[in-house]
Amino acid sequence: MKFDQAYEEWMQSMIQQEVNHRRRELLEKGLGHGTVEFLRSVWFPAVRNFNHLYPEWEVRDFNNGYRYLDLAYMPGGEMKGGIEIQGYGPHARDLDVRRFKDLCWRHCLLTLDDWIFLPIAYLSITDEPKRCQQLVLSFIGKFIATDVPESLGWLEAETIRYATRLLRPFMPSELAFHLRISDQHARRILLSLVEHQLLIVASGKQRYRTFALPVQF
Repeated sequence: MKFDQAYEEWMQSMIQQEVNHRRRELLEKGLGHGTVEFLRSVWFPAVRNFNHLYPEWEVRDFNNGYRYLDLAYMPGGEMKGGIEIQGYGPHARDLDVRRFKDLCWRHCLLTLDDWIFLPIAYLSITDEPKRCQQLVLSFIGKFIATDVPESLGWLEAETIRYATRLLRPFMPSELAFHLRISDQHARRILLSLVEHQLLIVASGKQRYRTFALPVQF
């Protein structure tokens, strides 16, 4: 499915399901340009769906007021992630003292409320989309880092956790250094995980060079 169709269906489902009139009004107005570009250039190419992603998510602050996250990622359980797009104008070049203090408070309140917070600069979306995609995959990995099959041995489970913490595909030698094992042993572990569809080959045909998590979020 192409981005425009997937985006439209996702937004309509969010609006139809929403009972909070404040958030519903925001959704009906449409998302900001920066958020849409993030979804178009970063999130959708990397993840291929909008599962567990909620735009304009309402949170309460310590003053009993309402704040809205650009995007909330909540795949279930107790963990929750917040993504905010930082525009160059209001958040950097023209940032006054009051706005800067409010931005810092916002980040603090989210952290104290156990949110995993991911601020992304708009210029990074336009200038470094591939790097942002790797950042998003690593962010999502935080939510699955401990969710490994019980049948895996310690080395295999730690390999999956290791993969979720990286921002890029990795070589067998890097895993070997991390696990303190030989390169040959690391390659055997990786090939076994590929066979069980827990990892994919990121590069290399006759001889696999790098490995990564499959995009199944």
